[in-house]
Amino acid sequence: MFMRMLRRLNGRLDRFLNARAMQAAKAGSPADPAKLRRSEWPGSLESPRDFYLECFRYFHARLPSRLVQHRAYFTQNRRGFGEDAFHVMWFLLYEEFGFNDFLEIGIYRGQVLSLVSLLQTASGHPQPVCGISPFSAAGDSVSRYLEEVDYLADTLANFRSFGLPQPELIKAYSTDPVAQEKIASRTWDCIYIDGCHDYEVAAIDWANCSRAVKPGGLIVLDDSGLTTRYVPPRFAFAGHPGPSRVAAEVDRELFDEILQVGHNRVFQKKQN
Repeated sequence: MFMRMLRRLNGRLDRFLNARAMQAAKAGSPADPAKLRRSEWPGSLESPRDFYLECFRYFHARLPSRLVQHRAYFTQNRRGFGEDAFHVMWFLLYEEFGFNDFLEIGIYRGQVLSLVSLLQTASGHPQPVCGISPFSAAGDSVSRYLEEVDYLADTLANFRSFGLPQPELIKAYSTDPVAQEKIASRTWDCIYIDGCHDYEVAAIDWANCSRAVKPGGLIVLDDSGLTTRYVPPRFAFAGHPGPSRVAAEVDRELFDEILQVGHNRVFQKKQN
């Protein structure tokens, strides 16, 4: 009983301190769009904390309201994880690259998948985005999920909430044959890897996706900031060992790292 009460108090204190840190970050220098231009992206690799805070302030001062509302929807009732700055990252990537063929590995309840669909729809180019997930409470060495959620039905309901085209969803682990066949079925403009965080599986995901993404296309690797200079603010997270190790092993003869927003790292496949 005592330990349960202590954990509850620690949780409340942690939320309070995080909220104060977020307020302090919002009260910092005003959001400057010039600092997020493509020409400034190399700075995200040199000073990832500063760039992250620019994205955070941009979210709260300048990001289009439909995207802020999307984030608020997924924050409610823990429909999604992630951080406010990541919505800005996807906004910047879509503004720059306008990708059509999009694949996500590891969907949870569809926050990123529906965000990309929302960006496509708002630009007048709605596409059926694709996702691979077991749609179950299956976790890994660092993640635990709710048993009582119907993840597949919930993802589809969340898409309907925003009036988005129904996504193409593959109910499978990323290492299953049906999933690997889907990954290899086309050349993708952009792939987001956010599945199993264990190194062995994350490395397989990278190997499969690095072959399938088109020249000039993007792979966004989640939870991979531990091997970088990134020191997160109190309310943010640096990543997990498995994806961070995969990112450190990326073949730089084949991929350039072009952007880092928190623990999300963006790699662009070199042109032939």
